[in-house]
Amino acid sequence: MLGQGFMGRAHSNAWRQAARFFTTPLHPVLHAVVARDAASLADFAERQGWAEHGTRWQTLVDDPLVGLVDIGTPNDVHHAPAIAALAAGKHVACEKPLAHTLDAARSMRDAAKRAARKGVHSFVWFNYRRCPAVGLAWQLMREGKLGTVHEVRARYLQAWGGADTPRVWRFQKSRAGSGAHGDLNAHMIDMARFLLGDEIAEVHGAVARTVHPRRPDPANARKTLRSDVDDVCAFLASFRGGATASFEASRVATGELNDNGLAVYGSDGALRFDFEDMNVLWVHEGPSGGRTSGWKRVLATSPEHHPWVDAWWPDAHVLGYEHGFTNMAADILRVIGGEPPTVPLPDFADAWETQRVLEAALRAAAERKAVRLSEVR
Repeated sequence: MLGQGFMGRAHSNAWRQAARFFTTPLHPVLHAVVARDAASLADFAERQGWAEHGTRWQTLVDDPLVGLVDIGTPNDVHHAPAIAALAAGKHVACEKPLAHTLDAARSMRDAAKRAARKGVHSFVWFNYRRCPAVGLAWQLMREGKLGTVHEVRARYLQAWGGADTPRVWRFQKSRAGSGAHGDLNAHMIDMARFLLGDEIAEVHGAVARTVHPRRPDPANARKTLRSDVDDVCAFLASFRGGATASFEASRVATGELNDNGLAVYGSDGALRFDFEDMNVLWVHEGPSGGRTSGWKRVLATSPEHHPWVDAWWPDAHVLGYEHGFTNMAADILRVIGGEPPTVPLPDFADAWETQRVLEAALRAAAERKAVRLSEVR
């Protein structure tokens, strides 16, 4: 694994737990972790169960014992290790967004395509697909319960990026590519594409704004450094099938902690999901009208009916944030072991399509015009 930060902990926990709770054809061995901060790495490796640790990602590519490389680094450190690992015949699981630039993402997609011809897999950690309530929504959509989809509304709002937040890598375009847009809208674009089974055809308009252009220097709070990514981004789009969609991401939405929500409205029904109540899916069956018409609250924790739940706890013993990563790790092990996943897993080609939408929205905001996805190659 590359990285020992927030995602490093989440991924390490997922690999430790996956084969303990799920019946998988393969059992992962936490062989080696690499990261830049050597001073804290030994403690991280011991706490998280990694046998070895170091500071050069090339050692993972060269190590014959490594069969999968998991990348949880800043966005600008995705493409080089991913491409090298794939060329060496190692499966790769990478954090989202796929890369910090469209060119880097394209090169990763192409490398994964070449590797796939030799049976090597790529994966991207769009972990919200693995919430059982979202898995249920995917099933309902596949069964045509909503009819023709007319509208999608997606939001991902947080408040942690205020004026006092240090200028870490997430606020540097050269490293992150974009701000709230790539970090948060990436999840919502992926979730909308996943649920609809359709691609966005055009971004009609967008706004991307840097609310705090200077932020405290992490190394010296008396200094400030330039922040050149969006703190807020919103855009309107259309899917090929005709659905209208809105997406909104913010790191400065006062009062919001992790307001990750999506609603889908169709001719024959509707559904909505809110991650802060992640075990629940709200479902509206049939068109509006009638004295008993209304929304139904579905607690997606039944081991008999909802995806992944049979590996965990009895009904209504709810799951949490970390379970989405573990559910995904289990599905990755299934795919590498030759079995089908519970629901489709995003690979580099899939994540490339989300990256194209991210790019189209940024172009629409910068140029103040509509951008067709056919223009983003």
